[in-house]
Amino acid sequence: MSFLKFFIIIILVVSPVACGDNEPSAKKLFALEFDGAKKGHKVTEPFNISVKSRKGNIIDSVAFSIDNRKIPASNGNSVQTIDVSEMNLGIRVVTAKIFSEGLSYELADKVILLASETPKLFTYKIIESYPHDINAYTQGLEFHNDTLYESTGQYKRSSLRKTNYITGEVLQNVSLGDGFFGEGLTILNNKIYQLTWQENTGFIYNLETMENTGTFVYGESQEGWGLCNNSQVIYKSDGTERIWSLNSETLAEEGYIEIYTNTAKIPKVNELEWVEGKIYANIYQKDAIAVVNPDNGAVEGVINLKGLKEKVKQHEKLDVLNGIAYKGEPNILYVTGKNWDSLFKIEIVEK
Repeated sequence: MSFLKFFIIIILVVSPVACGDNEPSAKKLFALEFDGAKKGHKVTEPFNISVKSRKGNIIDSVAFSIDNRKIPASNGNSVQTIDVSEMNLGIRVVTAKIFSEGLSYELADKVILLASETPKLFTYKIIESYPHDINAYTQGLEFHNDTLYESTGQYKRSSLRKTNYITGEVLQNVSLGDGFFGEGLTILNNKIYQLTWQENTGFIYNLETMENTGTFVYGESQEGWGLCNNSQVIYKSDGTERIWSLNSETLAEEGYIEIYTNTAKIPKVNELEWVEGKIYANIYQKDAIAVVNPDNGAVEGVINLKGLKEKVKQHEKLDVLNGIAYKGEPNILYVTGKNWDSLFKIEIVEK
């Protein structure tokens, strides 16, 4: 036997195992105790957290962190009051590093941060209605000056369109390949950005010519649903409660917010529109638009559009509300849906 092999065997025999079967786990010795934040806690209110010793082990100190944001360590087992007012809503991970009797342990658990206020409720008044292509499976709408751009979906039928919104005339139509299902769009810096659904691909077009000039891929988000922008950041929904922030130059995902009211998350976020500092988000299969704070994900308002679908031609391919456009007119939106024969100009009215 070589000296090297003999040396390795000696190390394996005599070295202690750091986390062997006889080593008590952190969960057996300690427990995190919240003041109800696990079930939902308003982000404007601090919450209390402490560590309970299950077996009577003495706790020397505890260092907490939330989503890797460190909080000053406490001596002993004192209750920590944590300010979460600057954090995004949704599920956050709380970690406790526990120092006890010369050893350290780590525990982690989740808390849910909720919006602090009940959303305001809005309804609508129809001001005008315009013709809309009944064969357009609308996925995204956005104005550039007085021209309305539209993205449509369905395999072998997806397109990017430039339209006259008053007459409904399609001025220019770019078809996507048969293997692509078109989704949301947005316009920034003389470029059009268009998503596809499950193909992990976005398209980039020249605004004037609508020539395809490139593509981009998604990051952690699994699907493409809606797009909008605030002239600096592009926002992308993926069919969950998340809205992702994309770098407007590289299209890389740089973070996300999660959409929550004061009681629950809002899943299936679809078509997006940037309106006066807020993200207006169509909720898939709901006759509603959520008004979202882009800083933390709080739903500040809900626009109830129930009854609008009944005002278009009823046919077998008629589908849900989807498509929000803003033209700079206060409290005015332009909305339509999948295979609707009308585009509506509506006034938003607070209940």
